[in-house]
Amino acid sequence: MQTEYTTVFNEERLRAIFPPEKTDAFFEALFGDSSEGAYDIRLHFCGEHNGIFDFEFQLAQRPGRCLACNLTYGLPQVFSRHPVINAAQVAQDIAEAAGHSPETAEWTIGSTREISPGLHAVPLTITLS
Repeated sequence: MQTEYTTVFNEERLRAIFPPEKTDAFFEALFGDSSEGAYDIRLHFCGEHNGIFDFEFQLAQRPGRCLACNLTYGLPQVFSRHPVINAAQVAQDIAEAAGHSPETAEWTIGSTREISPGLHAVPLTITLS
């Protein structure tokens, strides 16, 4: 379903809110070497309903790497606290892009789900009041 927010949260805007370079910075912080990462992280807009915005951090398997479940199922807790991911700032940037005050953004991170063996997703729900 196409909404006004589909246009607002296009690929260019999503990359500005969560730049691709954050993936390497995340793995650099975790492992001391960005090449150790098994996936690339990108922000994806899923939809909006009554001020609730559904996004997900999509984890796309890197070539030659294994996106094993044990690498991604603990990520909701990590993503909610990790300073490189900075979910609070992502939520504030989304609120601002949606025309709301950044202070109105309340966010939660859900459980990892497997879309396919090479693509997992960590839901990010933002409620704007």
